[in-house]
Amino acid sequence: MRTRYLLALLLFIPLVDSFVLVAIVGWGLLTWLETIALVVLTGLIGMILVRAEGRNTLERFQRKLASGTPPTDELLDGGLLIASGAFLLTPGLVTDLIGLLLVLPPTRYPIRVALKRWVVIPYIDKQTGGLGSGKVWTFGFPDPEQAAGNGEANPFDFGPQQPHETTEDGHDSEVEDIVDVDFEQVSEDNTDREHSQS
Repeated sequence: MRTRYLLALLLFIPLVDSFVLVAIVGWGLLTWLETIALVVLTGLIGMILVRAEGRNTLERFQRKLASGTPPTDELLDGGLLIASGAFLLTPGLVTDLIGLLLVLPPTRYPIRVALKRWVVIPYIDKQTGGLGSGKVWTFGFPDPEQAAGNGEANPFDFGPQQPHETTEDGHDSEVEDIVDVDFEQVSEDNTDREHSQS
């Protein structure tokens, strides 16, 4: 189902781009030649920015690896820069605008944070049962609703409690099944004699 929406979006964006280009020329804002030059110019400027930001992201990626910290932000930045490069290579002003939003750090950082919060972490939580967000279970089997973060119940709830009775001294004691067992300690000498007699 998501593939259908993604394909519809990929077809919708160039359609909107075409309408914008025709509207710019139709309203007389720019001529055909100026419009084409503008599209090429925004694409070239965007690709120069993608290259510079890609180098910067790669340097930060290597620094984080060398220091032993996971480069999660840099990986997301790399993915966003690849997407921005694809948008910038597609002719049109709308795709160039989307590409510029993904390549410029002041607009890329909020997109990265939103992507991490609403896409990456929920996906990791779904795959790991809550490990991605720190909802780690240390005992028992988690309720699937709680593991997904949808449950309202207490994760330390052990189910229905046993009824309590009050003892003669006023303390509560849980009613439980009591098994009375008698035992006899047998030494090894006794077991050897029993086996030799039989």
